[in-house]
Amino acid sequence: MTSDTTDYRETGIEFPANFVFGSATASYQIEGAVHEDGRGPSIWDTFSHTPGRVVNGDTGDVADDHYHRLDEDLDLMKRLGLQAYRFSIAWPRIQPTGSGPVNQAGLDFYGRLVDGLLARGIAPIATLYHWDLPQALEDAGGWTNRDTAYRFAEYASIVGRALGDRVATWTTLNEPWCSAYLGYGSGAHAPGVTSPVAALRAVHHLNLAHGLALTELRRVVTNDADYSVTLNLHVIRGGGRGEDEAIRQIDALANRAFTGPMLLGAYPPDLLDDTAAITDWAFVQPGDLELIHQPIDVLGVNYYSTATVRLWDRSTARQTADGHKAAGGSPWPGADNVEFLEQPGPYTEMGWNIAPDGLEELLLSLKDQFPNQPLMITENGAAFDDRVEDGRVHDAKRVDYLHRHFVAAHRAMAQGVDLRGYQVWSLLDNFEWAYGYTKRFGIVYVDYETQERILKDSALWYSEVIGSRRIS
Repeated sequence: MTSDTTDYRETGIEFPANFVFGSATASYQIEGAVHEDGRGPSIWDTFSHTPGRVVNGDTGDVADDHYHRLDEDLDLMKRLGLQAYRFSIAWPRIQPTGSGPVNQAGLDFYGRLVDGLLARGIAPIATLYHWDLPQALEDAGGWTNRDTAYRFAEYASIVGRALGDRVATWTTLNEPWCSAYLGYGSGAHAPGVTSPVAALRAVHHLNLAHGLALTELRRVVTNDADYSVTLNLHVIRGGGRGEDEAIRQIDALANRAFTGPMLLGAYPPDLLDDTAAITDWAFVQPGDLELIHQPIDVLGVNYYSTATVRLWDRSTARQTADGHKAAGGSPWPGADNVEFLEQPGPYTEMGWNIAPDGLEELLLSLKDQFPNQPLMITENGAAFDDRVEDGRVHDAKRVDYLHRHFVAAHRAMAQGVDLRGYQVWSLLDNFEWAYGYTKRFGIVYVDYETQERILKDSALWYSEVIGSRRIS
């Protein structure tokens, strides 16, 4: 065994027999077939077709054509040896307008997906919401409207009844931080709203939707499934002037706005104080926190990079390098006195810093905050400028990235973190939201003209890791 405590490139480390290796995708990013078999429009259909919203005017209309290539992609997962596959269900395939009649063709598609996974020995991890809200619900206010949380619970009940004898793990929401703050605060994501109060209303209604959906799932699911939520918790570091206060403010907005009500049953008082000039939080009704605070079997953790903050000196230009695409608004309501500093490199193609130590730090912090809460890495990966050469994709940077982050996870486990598995993002190159098809996260290369799939070196490396349960 070799070891370098500074660069996370140890070899010879082994993962326990019950550690689950998998990969992840999201419905709008891969499925395509947006007008087929009764699917209704989502906010991402509308957003991506609005000029200027997405790089190159790209849309998810076709994406990876996964809807038509399901069996091919399932076979690919089997070839890699995946033990689990984390996918998301497109709400507008199930209820085209977000409420009312069920679209059976949509349920049938996900039934075939789940059955195909089980037939290949792959555990299904189903995410109910990965950002593709039915447009009709957005027209009625979207996540700023309390009723959307109840419509989500109805949708969860429908899907839970249909698939609740076969899905291994149910995840309510993926990264509600992005849905609320990028969708309704900065405007970088669908629906493209730029309103601080709308962002905070969305935070609460997403939290409420999580709790209501868990209640419904537990009522209708018939197997012994696990229940989960996935959060993109921020690793925040200090950058000098007033750093403790800056960290506190961003931690409240980014992390504790969700872990507080979901895991502890209360919003952080400092969050309410910081945002008092924006809203009085009257949209939090009596009994809401009890509804939100439901036990979960595993907390999904998405990690990509770190952030460095300090208080802004108003005599200087303000730095806003928070790693997210600028779009006119701010994803940080009530934190106008905080600036985000450029991170030291190296960087991925997203401009995000590569910091495996941040993953170790995050996992250890969660263990300290919530000592009895099992964890799973539900997304970790990197975008690089991948090219096909002689029929191969030699993505050495991604192999190195994944190697180092798996080492970071292993180190955290050695220090007592109850980490149950690791879902690499992403299985396939796909529609990367506001960046369109300009960023490739996949361990499998997709030629968007021909839809050919090519296993990158990272996929071959990962397959070997899964087979041996070790980083060699």
